[in-house]
Amino acid sequence: MIYLHDIDPIALSLGPIKVHWYGIMYLLGFTAAWWLGRKRIAAGRLPGVDANGFSDLLFYAMLGVVVGGRVGYMLFYALSDFLHNPLILFKVWDGGMSFHGGLLGVLFASWYWSRKHRLHLFDTIDFMAPLVPLGLGFGRIGNFIGAELWGKYTDGTWGVVFPSGLPEPLTQLDMTMLRAQFATGALNEYARHPSQLYEALLEGLVMFVVLWTVSAKPRHRYVIAGLFALMYGAFRFAVEFVRMPDNGLYVAFGWLTKGQLLSLPLIAFGLVLLALSRRAPVLQPVLPAQPAGARA
Repeated sequence: MIYLHDIDPIALSLGPIKVHWYGIMYLLGFTAAWWLGRKRIAAGRLPGVDANGFSDLLFYAMLGVVVGGRVGYMLFYALSDFLHNPLILFKVWDGGMSFHGGLLGVLFASWYWSRKHRLHLFDTIDFMAPLVPLGLGFGRIGNFIGAELWGKYTDGTWGVVFPSGLPEPLTQLDMTMLRAQFATGALNEYARHPSQLYEALLEGLVMFVVLWTVSAKPRHRYVIAGLFALMYGAFRFAVEFVRMPDNGLYVAFGWLTKGQLLSLPLIAFGLVLLALSRRAPVLQPVLPAQPAGARA
């Protein structure tokens, strides 16, 4: 089924204040991470850390995601624009966040928090990893709603016509005229893979189910972090084959994209962590101490 993308990226307007769907998706992602993290803390999945300690960790991680994701996007994908106008760094509502930059930001935040609490960095990372995929999935849905990061043309029986991805002079038509054109089937040849939804499924739902299931039982240190890096790198590398390359340019061989290039180290890192896990200790849950007088 071919679908004409006709979604307003602004969810709510309150006078001069505009609430974008992209921001709502981030809020949903952080809310899901908070709720899931509280459940893991209550199950003793990060020994020695209570709900307050987890709240601090999540706050640092949120800063890492936003700052690292935005700075990473500027450095990896829009360096020339940033050098021309550094203030675009703060226009987060326009989209433009890098997963790889956000990951580096979270790693740094987790290292800082773990050092303060005298915990092994990868015990913290293993705890956090299952909390991330749902946020990734919501973020990709935000990309879809915002009609950004769309895929290549498809001649399959499904696809999405993105008005911003149409050639001239069709981009000059308003939505009323585009709907009329679409109703006749004239725009079907411009249908694209909804690569954002492919990534929402793989990076969001599939990764969450796998990581949450594996982390529900005692496991070796590095396993969860290794699975996260390996799966994300592999899923991102695969979807890039049907996604338009960033800035429309390939970095090598006429097919390798910047996203694939940045995913290769993640795949390698994931494999290294899984190899290290074979000789790492098995982490057992330790339930938080109950307050005096609490019922057993």
